[in-house]
Amino acid sequence: MLMRTDPFRELDRLTQQFFQPAGTWTRPASIPMDAYRDGDQFVVHFDLPGVDPQAVELDVERNVLTVKVERRPEHKTDVQMQVSERPLGVFSRQLFLGDTLDTDHINASYANGVLTLTIPIAERAKPRKIEISAESEPRQITTS
Repeated sequence: MLMRTDPFRELDRLTQQFFQPAGTWTRPASIPMDAYRDGDQFVVHFDLPGVDPQAVELDVERNVLTVKVERRPEHKTDVQMQVSERPLGVFSRQLFLGDTLDTDHINASYANGVLTLTIPIAERAKPRKIEISAESEPRQITTS
């Protein structure tokens, strides 16, 4: 259902974590996710702790789903930071969805810092039985 096209994504994510902990609009950091199939639907969870749901951009163009968010500081600008370990900036993730998913009926919900997308499996991709018609009279096949 979900097509992976970049085998080095995890290496890229780790490199970004060490050398560029926060993303920018021109070079966003990656968003951690889980994805699985549950019956007739595909479920994707994105970890977005501390992100306002209004700051989440979710787009689908053709079979590419894009999630983009910006996490801004929650403190006043005139404070003196003692420890700053929570990443701020722009985060993005793109998923290449297979043709077997119904991208017209994606459901998105946000709770406890987790964005959950539920994507139904398209009807044309579900297994179905094909009825075989048979003639009532058996016929004999002759060869010459």
